[in-house]
Amino acid sequence: MRSLTTSIIAVVLTWLMALPAAAGPALLFEPSTGKILYAEDIDDVWHPASLTKLMTAYVAFEAIKNGEIHLDDKIPCSLPATLQPPSKVGLQVGQTLTVQQALQAVIIKSANDVTVMLAEAISGSESKFIDRMNATAKRLGMTHTSFVNTNGLPDPGQLTSARDIAKIARAVTSEYPQYASYWAMPAMHIGKRRLGSHNALLKTFPGADGLKTGFTCDSGYNVVASATRDDHRLMAVILGESSGNERAVRAAAMLEYGFQNYDWKQLFNPSTIDNYPMDANFKTVLSVRDTVAAWGCGGNRRHMAGGRHRSKHKLAASKTAKKTAGAADETPSPSALKGPDTEGAPETAPANAAPDAAASPKAATAD
Repeated sequence: MRSLTTSIIAVVLTWLMALPAAAGPALLFEPSTGKILYAEDIDDVWHPASLTKLMTAYVAFEAIKNGEIHLDDKIPCSLPATLQPPSKVGLQVGQTLTVQQALQAVIIKSANDVTVMLAEAISGSESKFIDRMNATAKRLGMTHTSFVNTNGLPDPGQLTSARDIAKIARAVTSEYPQYASYWAMPAMHIGKRRLGSHNALLKTFPGADGLKTGFTCDSGYNVVASATRDDHRLMAVILGESSGNERAVRAAAMLEYGFQNYDWKQLFNPSTIDNYPMDANFKTVLSVRDTVAAWGCGGNRRHMAGGRHRSKHKLAASKTAKKTAGAADETPSPSALKGPDTEGAPETAPANAAPDAAASPKAATAD
């Protein structure tokens, strides 16, 4: 299974290497040590979209640890929660979820209404919960991050970077391993309703076990993708892809690159998320909506070649060649992992789910 999957990735991405490339920030790291295996523009300021929910979940886990709230507590849906755009569960005022259901809905379905429910239940109001999110970001050393909402809906002040996202992803998984199954679940049920994850790697990439996707027109398609093989876990942060398909392909190929090239040499690699030099020329936030292949964003996938510049920090594909039985398994460098959308249409919501932004110009965030 692994050889087949990696061979398919290699064939597709070898072809992609010949195409013009535009990419957002990317980071490949080992969460247990913080060691960086690949970094590109990781201090550029970016809109996190629903990657915001990593912090929402972290603060909620902290509140459970402190006894402020419990997994079996029932929390109500308020009017402000119902007013959140999709993606959402779509509860009516007064309906309730348990805290456990709420956390799973936030992580799996990326439910914007439920983040407000959790915030109000824990802090009394969303604004007070946001203050706690920002204080936590400061404590974790997330220097380019600011939150103005709990879910990542579009706002000029909702900002982060790939390095900062790696810090919260590392913290939420290392400090709260008891919730690991939430990040790995491809779907959940509330009553008879099935709510599916937007993280395609959970079904297609061997060893995938999380974490979170995000999308708005301005941020593009983002993901923190995690996988574990032979008790060795890696995470990839991908920001600003032009489609959900490209997001999944690039994350899968980057993780595969990491697993195939993590050898004894990495024992002497001193670069970590914390000590990797800060880019003094990091870019301020920009919008990638003109390159996003989603209805309502105004983009065209053919515009991709004119997008963001490429970093000079490349990894040579020729040095990462691998062979598997029956097929060449050459794993290209992460910097080469770009290409056109192969799906031919924007993503749509699963049956019975609330509509997402990819399918509606009025919606604000898809996943």
